[in-house]
Amino acid sequence: MSAPREIVVATGNPHKVEEIRAILGPSGLVVRSLDEVGGACPEPDETGRTFEANARIKAVAYAKATGRTVLADDSGLEVDALGGEPGVDSAIWAGAHGTRAERDARNNVKLAERMRGIPADRRSARFVCCMCLADSAGRVLAETRGAFEGRIGDAPRGSHGFGYDPWLWLDDAGCSSAQLSPQAKNARSHRGHAARAMVEAIRMLG
Repeated sequence: MSAPREIVVATGNPHKVEEIRAILGPSGLVVRSLDEVGGACPEPDETGRTFEANARIKAVAYAKATGRTVLADDSGLEVDALGGEPGVDSAIWAGAHGTRAERDARNNVKLAERMRGIPADRRSARFVCCMCLADSAGRVLAETRGAFEGRIGDAPRGSHGFGYDPWLWLDDAGCSSAQLSPQAKNARSHRGHAARAMVEAIRMLG
């Protein structure tokens, strides 16, 4: 089986496409968005209760729908003091209605409310990203996982990134995920780890 030279990233989130393109592009892979290959495809129901399962559901469905090699990811925030919430429900934790920006804002308000009064030594958290690559027939070619460890800060900080980035505080860097430059974030983020592992997995395909 030969390694793909072009992949489609199965997401409607332009931030994810930009991050993945920045990481995979230097390896020689051509990274396309769904919009670049015809746009709207029926969104599969993400019925999995793990990041891995949902990444697989999306990769297989979009690969079959587009007839192309597709990379899908499922990612989110795990907060230990909340029993791993919001987990696979990260994007819709405070409701699925509204624009992405409105959902993000509601989710961050909910996070602040749920974390109120929890001491610093119990605020450990991480972003998790699971990726799945499927060929045009929907066969799974590779799966990877990455994590980005930190803790929930006492207030949101920074304007880079998206979603919960302003809340994930990085003690070693002395800043939040949203205060990192895009390059610094890609170097250490959950998506960066999973994407670099995917580059290696693709190379192994020949």
